[in-house]
Amino acid sequence: MPRNYDYIIVGAGSAGCTLANRLSADPSIRVLLLEAGPRDWNPFIHMPAGLAKLVNFKSLNWNYYTEPEPALNNRRLYWPRGRVLGGSSSINAMCYARGHRSDYDDWAALGNPGWSWEEVLPYFRQSENQARGESELHGVGGPLSVEDLHYVNPLSDVFIQAAEQAGFARNRDFNGPTQRGFGLYQVTQRNGRRCSSAVGYLRPAKSRPNLTVLTGALTLGLEFRGSDRVNGVRFRRRGFTQTAIAEREVLLAAGAINSPQLLMLSGIGPAPMLETAGVSVRHELSEVGRNLQDHLDICTLTRCSQPITYDQLSEIRVGLRYFLHHEGEGTSNIAEGGGFLVSGRGRADRPDVQMHFVPALLDDHGRNRLPGDGYTLHACPLRPESRGYLALRSDNPRQPIAIHPNYLSEAEDLEMMLECVRLSRQVLMQPAFKPFRGHEIYPGNDITSRDGLIEFIRTKAETIYHPVGTCRMGSDPHAVVDPELKVRGIEGLRVIDASIMPTLVGGNTNAPTIMIAEKAAELILGQAKLMTSREAPARSARAA
Repeated sequence: MPRNYDYIIVGAGSAGCTLANRLSADPSIRVLLLEAGPRDWNPFIHMPAGLAKLVNFKSLNWNYYTEPEPALNNRRLYWPRGRVLGGSSSINAMCYARGHRSDYDDWAALGNPGWSWEEVLPYFRQSENQARGESELHGVGGPLSVEDLHYVNPLSDVFIQAAEQAGFARNRDFNGPTQRGFGLYQVTQRNGRRCSSAVGYLRPAKSRPNLTVLTGALTLGLEFRGSDRVNGVRFRRRGFTQTAIAEREVLLAAGAINSPQLLMLSGIGPAPMLETAGVSVRHELSEVGRNLQDHLDICTLTRCSQPITYDQLSEIRVGLRYFLHHEGEGTSNIAEGGGFLVSGRGRADRPDVQMHFVPALLDDHGRNRLPGDGYTLHACPLRPESRGYLALRSDNPRQPIAIHPNYLSEAEDLEMMLECVRLSRQVLMQPAFKPFRGHEIYPGNDITSRDGLIEFIRTKAETIYHPVGTCRMGSDPHAVVDPELKVRGIEGLRVIDASIMPTLVGGNTNAPTIMIAEKAAELILGQAKLMTSREAPARSARAA
């Protein structure tokens, strides 16, 4: 027998946990939150440095791979995405970055009223509990705890000194008045522990009687009433297929891969693709799964001549110190330092390259353990021109969708990747690193020609985990969702996650995704109040 709720949220990641908290704060609203993965029980989730271990826990990760990428030597790139309460906010590096204010003004200019920087800033502020205190740009008292790092490796300070020697400014707050510059990242932590969306948003709300949270629940598809209204979902849990009814709306918050896949499995998407996959077309939306964007990243790895990196740490000693006192190296997010800089190839008024510095050797997402000590500098172009797409393989919800990022399909993106290598080397060759510098492992001291560096990029470039755009928001007839995040042509259905971003933001995507959900919750609750006020006269008339 189907159970009825007001709202059903699919996906308990950054957006889903935010929605669950905000909507269920009204005790009259019944909310169901569905998550395909398990509870966030694993202690390495909550220990910040434990992220290096999480790659080994397949149960917490969708473990996606792209299709062979033509511009990257036909490699299939590994795309880890969180499959656990908190989603990717439970397995990421916790860097708190909002992007550049012009990114949101661009969204508004593309036909999305209500999404300019001045209009989204209040939602960033209300989500945040900033350890440094309240300001015009920062909030306190919000569910998402944002702190300075409790422990910093000495090499991260060396990195920032080197950036200054290379002519770049120091920046204490990448989310302050100016994004440009180098410094230490603030992190989504609370007292040295990870503050995922599950910890910050879901944990305080889980005891509410009007909120039901089901883990291990794989959503199979949407249920419809009539041809164009969604009124529930089908999901598989503990070996049984169940149906839940949403009397108001279904909210897809399953991420840039799974939200478009669920639309397609339910007959909403590009008609030729759906028909080829054996899915009956209910409503054609040609851009579902299109407009895929991601930050492609290239790493420069250098051998360290002193044993001060995280490569040779005693895991037992670090673990004991952390779990007994919540201090020491275990509180590090590993990617401690970074920077935003202007390459000279883009707009002069905003950074177009981001860096993350890791005082350890990090190769192939940490899955390839290199011997010895070293340090790694990530660099990625912030606004790639290449666009990819997702392709439904079949009508089987358990079969992963085909991911075609089309990295470097636009010539300018390759030029920007070459610029990333050049800038990385420029910083790493500064005098500050001289006491620690060994030989360059990747690309290698002998790789200096354009052709050699291009081959290095094609062989070693990887995602830095920021896929967006596959359910693009807009006011034009081809957009998947409108500026209120309602799916075009379908009643009772919204998409609320990183897939709605029309363009990539210039930075990490977790904080912007939470902002999107904060704004969406307000839109939904405002509409709910309007609906209630309209229903009140009818109820009074029936009572009379």
